[in-house]
Amino acid sequence: MVRVLAVSDEVDEGLYADVAPVRGAELIIACGDLPFDYLAYLMDALDVPLVFVPGNHDPDLSGYRAARSGLLLRAGLPVRQPWPSGAVNADVKVVDMLGLRLAGLGGCLRYSDGPNQYTERQFARRARQLRVRARWHCRDGRPVDVVLTHAPPRGVGDGDDPPHRGFQALHQVVTRLRPRLLLHGHVHPYGASTPDLQLDGTTVRNVVGRHLFDIAAGPGYTESRAGNRVPEG
Repeated sequence: MVRVLAVSDEVDEGLYADVAPVRGAELIIACGDLPFDYLAYLMDALDVPLVFVPGNHDPDLSGYRAARSGLLLRAGLPVRQPWPSGAVNADVKVVDMLGLRLAGLGGCLRYSDGPNQYTERQFARRARQLRVRARWHCRDGRPVDVVLTHAPPRGVGDGDDPPHRGFQALHQVVTRLRPRLLLHGHVHPYGASTPDLQLDGTTVRNVVGRHLFDIAAGPGYTESRAGNRVPEG
């Protein structure tokens, strides 16, 4: 059982004063649109690993690669990563962390010229790449436990306005990977409750703000709402 702090979109100023309400977290999952210095603070204050995907208000994180020497390169030149040191960018990747297997797809439906925005066709291509990587990564027989995204699946917790519509391609990701949990941000509840939704047997959860809950990995997966949404402040 892993206690997860899931965050997205809204900085919780109360945590700067006191992280005690989330002190038991063993892993941070970030679903985009949060300042990297805030994520670095949470990592340092809790002393736990962080896995994230970028949102549409985050910088363009494409093009980074690790050289054989260990240097991080972009366009062939050594660079310093913009995300927190030690954090793992899971965008279009499958990551194993603390016994959990996570697959990530960042970004939202294109509505402007900003970064991390995709047409449905572009996102479907990214989703296919993730499914191929998941097939290779899951050759050991262990399934993906959690899919983390920025935008939700189309029609499952998304909005009606163009910037907040979800991706249809995420339906096929869920059908193929069969995760127990899909975490997303992007759609702000503005104080309203955000009940869990279901998509083909997968629980879809909006984690805007901060949420604390337990996830048990592996074939005997069970997941309990240990904390539901953590109250503000």
